[in-house]
Amino acid sequence: MSFGFNMCKDFNIKNLILNVDSYKTSQHNQLPPNTRSMYGYIEARGPKDALVMFFGLQMFIKEYLSTPITMKDVNEADEFLTVYGAKFNRDAWVYIVESYGGYLPIKICSLMEGEVVPTGTVLVTIESIDSILSDDFNKFLVSYIETALLRAIWYPSTIASNDFKAKKTILHYLNESSDDPLASLRYKLHDFGARGVSSFESAGIGGCAHLVNFSGTDTITGVLYAHKYYNGIPVDKFVPAMEHSTVTAWGRDDETAAYSNMLDQYAKPGAIVSCVSDSYDLWNAVKNIWGDTLRERVKQSGALVVVRPDSQDPIQTPRKVIEILEEKIGYSVNKKGFRVLDPCIRVIQGDGIENKNIPEIYSNLLDYGHSADNLTLGMGGGKLQKVSRDDYSFAQKNSAIKIGNKWSDTYKDPIGAPEKKSKRGKFMVLKDKSGWKTMPLDVNDTRNELKTVFHVGFSRYDHKMVDIRARAESYLT
Repeated sequence: MSFGFNMCKDFNIKNLILNVDSYKTSQHNQLPPNTRSMYGYIEARGPKDALVMFFGLQMFIKEYLSTPITMKDVNEADEFLTVYGAKFNRDAWVYIVESYGGYLPIKICSLMEGEVVPTGTVLVTIESIDSILSDDFNKFLVSYIETALLRAIWYPSTIASNDFKAKKTILHYLNESSDDPLASLRYKLHDFGARGVSSFESAGIGGCAHLVNFSGTDTITGVLYAHKYYNGIPVDKFVPAMEHSTVTAWGRDDETAAYSNMLDQYAKPGAIVSCVSDSYDLWNAVKNIWGDTLRERVKQSGALVVVRPDSQDPIQTPRKVIEILEEKIGYSVNKKGFRVLDPCIRVIQGDGIENKNIPEIYSNLLDYGHSADNLTLGMGGGKLQKVSRDDYSFAQKNSAIKIGNKWSDTYKDPIGAPEKKSKRGKFMVLKDKSGWKTMPLDVNDTRNELKTVFHVGFSRYDHKMVDIRARAESYLT
């Protein structure tokens, strides 16, 4: 097959016109005559009674919608789509460049990022701005942008929602067994996910979403995204940590020397040092090396040494490691009657962790009299990669259309699939003592929680991570 141009051509992969499913390019001819505008919304449809934390829209607005489309983008899209037989609406995109400076003539309203709402609540609305010259130019944009916009919302919102659920679970066990439940809560779930995701961008978006609820992370890309798109985050220091290669490099006979070197290099007063300890025999490392040979060095270092059992059963292994460390290094009993390891030593379990087994892990500790203070968890691919749009059934649907000068409701109601029935009309979201409610839009009602965040190239809000964190934390109690 001859394509008519070099397929190795350096196309702009961030060309918003091409950031769609291919069938979207034909939809401008599928709408009723004299269509002037359309209106749609995004929600998480389920599961029923679940909570969703809204997060991530600002990254998309800053990265994509705040950069104008150029004639170069239009020409490039025209060339590419024509070769593939797509029905490119060139006149519309030229009009957008010439009449709107290349910015999409749409209005996006949303909840504030960090809000936690029941599934079924409208999170975002999108409306195309009436074309000033023709009914052919802007009407298709609400559906056209769905591919990119929905993806930009479902993924970080799913990460943030899962983390919020985990945070509430961990807080429950800290409330039961810790004298100061909030002291370490933000560090109880660590992000190890950078290598387990499908792309650099996923690491940035997902890693940034993790930082809404937790501070512990090894995903530098996520921290960079937080700085770029959310005005930075309060400084949290990275922790020096061993990996298996830095243990096994010393050889099995010198495993103790590997740990000793780590203490020499990094175990200073006030520091935190993480030491993976299962390269060979975990139980020997915990009992005889950390619990005997290096015990006094750990105690005298002034640092917090975190022992990491990286394999075996994630439910039972942390508890057994804690029991050995209690025996060998010591513990105290807190005011709630639970045992807390000596301040110089803690445990992190970073393998096999999923949201579904977090309650079992911590309840197992409490059943044996150990405080949840003793254990931190780390998640890799299970945090940033083992998620999908279906987890909370995120969807974007059109719900209103303006034909001529009249707005009418649109909706879907597929027989045999009531869970996919869509909303109709335009919406506002109210929050009162009874909770969140999605209602028909009243433009004069100032209580509407859906605020305009983007309007024809201009961002109306610039959320700061510190404010999003505070908003999210307000839902913990």
